[in-house]
Amino acid sequence: MGKKRDLIQVLLLILIGMFIPFLGSVTLSYGFEIKKISFTFVYFLIIFAFELGFVYLYFTLNNKRANKKMEKYKPK
Repeated sequence: MGKKRDLIQVLLLILIGMFIPFLGSVTLSYGFEIKKISFTFVYFLIIFAFELGFVYLYFTLNNKRANKKMEKYKPK
């Protein structure tokens, strides 16, 4: 449980850290319009969630495959 909780905390910290420069760049591009900034950030979060899901799936599958290979080398 600790590993997943730490991962979630780090990902939330990264997400908050990405929001600040995102907000600044969108404000400079579009002006300070709350509606446009909100929709743009929601689209950004959706794309980021898909990317994060693919990365998580990739590492999970590789971890399972590596564990199976390591089982061959464990003494019985």
